[in-house]
Amino acid sequence: MSIQSYRDLEVWQKSRMLVTQLYQLTKTFPKEENYGLTSQLRRAAVSVPSNIAEGKSRRATKDYMRFLDIAYGSVAEVETQLFIACDLGYTTEKNVSSLLGGYAEIGRMLNGLLSSLERCLKTPESRILNPESKIEPQTLNSELAYA
Repeated sequence: MSIQSYRDLEVWQKSRMLVTQLYQLTKTFPKEENYGLTSQLRRAAVSVPSNIAEGKSRRATKDYMRFLDIAYGSVAEVETQLFIACDLGYTTEKNVSSLLGGYAEIGRMLNGLLSSLERCLKTPESRILNPESKIEPQTLNSELAYA
């Protein structure tokens, strides 16, 4: 299957499912954390699929990579905050083990995608465009000539 949209990316699909699981977990946190750790965890979790989607929608490979890198950082943020939630007694490592495993997998997938895109940058055509973009490089080059 070819990738037509960010919705076709397995890493986006899996990270989106993890957001739902994380929201379920944070519903059990103390109410005084609604504007603290709960909010921060939710924002970081939502940031992962959001940055994958935004990056995939960019035309330049370097832009795509930058957004994937931000998503990768958000994965580390979620993992850290899950451990903090355990430290504070809001949950247990047993309760978050599935989420931690899922985010570790997302991190590996993002790392692989970033490595693949770095290799693509070594070819002249893909220095300008996202390799999965619909625009042909020669079309862009002729458009740039008139800019």
